[in-house]
Amino acid sequence: MAEHDHAHDHHGHSHHGHSHGGGGHVHAPATFGRAFAIGITLNIAFVVIEAVYGIASESMALVADAGHNLSDVLGLLVAWIASVLVKRSPTPRFTYGLRGSSILAALFNAVFLLVATGAIAWEAIARLLAPEPQPVAGATVMVVAGIGILINGATAWLFASGSSDINIRGAYLHMLADAAVSAGVVITGLIIVLTGAAWIDPLVSLVIAGLIVWATWGLLRDSVVMSLSAVPPGIDPAAVGAYLRARPGVTDLHDLHIWPMSTTDIALTAHLVMAQGHPGNGFLVAAAEDLRSRFGIGHATLQIEEAGGPACALAGDCT
Repeated sequence: MAEHDHAHDHHGHSHHGHSHGGGGHVHAPATFGRAFAIGITLNIAFVVIEAVYGIASESMALVADAGHNLSDVLGLLVAWIASVLVKRSPTPRFTYGLRGSSILAALFNAVFLLVATGAIAWEAIARLLAPEPQPVAGATVMVVAGIGILINGATAWLFASGSSDINIRGAYLHMLADAAVSAGVVITGLIIVLTGAAWIDPLVSLVIAGLIVWATWGLLRDSVVMSLSAVPPGIDPAAVGAYLRARPGVTDLHDLHIWPMSTTDIALTAHLVMAQGHPGNGFLVAAAEDLRSRFGIGHATLQIEEAGGPACALAGDCT
């Protein structure tokens, strides 16, 4: 998107300057369509295998892991849809396009995963409290979970390069956690084979549930914060404000807002009070480039107001 500027009257004789840095949007390093397709296919096949053998071997740990992997299949699908939607062009109704769908996808993934984990924990507790522990085929558990390590590890590797995007990071972390969980299930099967202690299976299911909650909590927190249009982590609004106030000719600053338009795009709006009025396009182009290179803010809209002119109604807002 090329740099451009629009100017028109506001409060009598102040002006708006809109500056959009085309290079400022920080996107994931590559398209992940192929990675999503491969990951979803592999995990659907594994969910079927794991669920069948989990039920046949009476292993709650395998069933729990299958449920977790099923939620990840849905999570991968939602993340994939969002990665496509964010590329849709703006419309008169959706003026930023559908970039925010990536934030909604991350939030959905986190909430859905926690709900699925609650169901797993409920069943595991019921088995622990049962009068007689159900027998578990430990060898079968080990073999199936070992396959899970390979599949989940390979899928995580497909998304490793895109972890700077919270939407892709959600997929990556889920797959990486699944590989670790499968390793835990292998250990469970080994303990059952060596000791015959079937009660260890539901106990490990609870540990798995705890690990899932721990791994998901950060994703939930970040996606909720993004959905509330909070200043993205890593950006100091005071530093951004200080930079804008230090620009030549700027005498005051107000109504500064910084928020994520998507999981990779950051926007800014601000009102700059300038002693000599509108500074021209060169000022706006330079400010947009600095905001992009210094702070990772790729979509900056700067409104110019003349010092001494009519007071702006938003002068008391966030600075």
